[in-house]
Amino acid sequence: MYSLTHLLTTSLLFLAVSAYPAKETLRCRTSPSTSASIHKTYPAGADIKITCQTTGTKVLTSNVWDKTSDGCYVSDYYVSTGHSGIFLSKCGTSGGPPSGGSGCVAPINAATISLIKSFEGFVPSPKPDPIGLPTVGYGHLCKKKGCAEVKYKFPLTEATAAQLLQDDAYTFRKCVAAAIKDSVTLTDNQYGALVSWAFNVGCGGVQTSTLVKRLNRGENKNIVASQELIKWNKAGNPPKPMNGLTRRRNAEIALFKKASSVQAHPPKC
Repeated sequence: MYSLTHLLTTSLLFLAVSAYPAKETLRCRTSPSTSASIHKTYPAGADIKITCQTTGTKVLTSNVWDKTSDGCYVSDYYVSTGHSGIFLSKCGTSGGPPSGGSGCVAPINAATISLIKSFEGFVPSPKPDPIGLPTVGYGHLCKKKGCAEVKYKFPLTEATAAQLLQDDAYTFRKCVAAAIKDSVTLTDNQYGALVSWAFNVGCGGVQTSTLVKRLNRGENKNIVASQELIKWNKAGNPPKPMNGLTRRRNAEIALFKKASSVQAHPPKC
């Protein structure tokens, strides 16, 4: 993945927000999982503004996660709410992410997996990618020293790297599902192309993109994909076009426009 940060932004209009102090330094993640990308960090004692709650990876004695006003998730175990379970509105119902953003999300098809693998390349042990970020497997961006968060033994085999890719892709499947309205139907190829894009650029870019806004307005999907995806071909500081990203965007556009009768969004679960 070439993204430098993984930001997650969700509309918070008309939500009631409650603030509670952080017991210690908190990492706010893009989904309710200890393996999800870190969006931001809150210092100990900071007022955590909670918009809704959900369940996720169990942290010590609690599997409750709080969604903050910054659009990311912190373990409720480390927030002084005075409650041990969900007591605010549950994310995905009133005040939560758009329908499809949690729970049931479609898998990515073989064409999507093949596309991601071909551009990420197989790296059995952690090493810097083309812009200097430590990665392993098929584009897994390391979050801890030596990629200590990865549960598979190094050097990875292609099989364990493929499983790590599926683990990572879940975050971006949810990200795409949350960003796209249920009134917008996507085939498995269209959905997969967007997941590949999200995997590469990060959820924050997806959620706030003109591409998503145009799809949600009901514009012609193939035209939107052709015009908007290609804009995401820059990286570095200052950003500049990269040949690899340009080729990837063109491959994602081709996949998006490839006909399919299989519906992936909204998911049929």
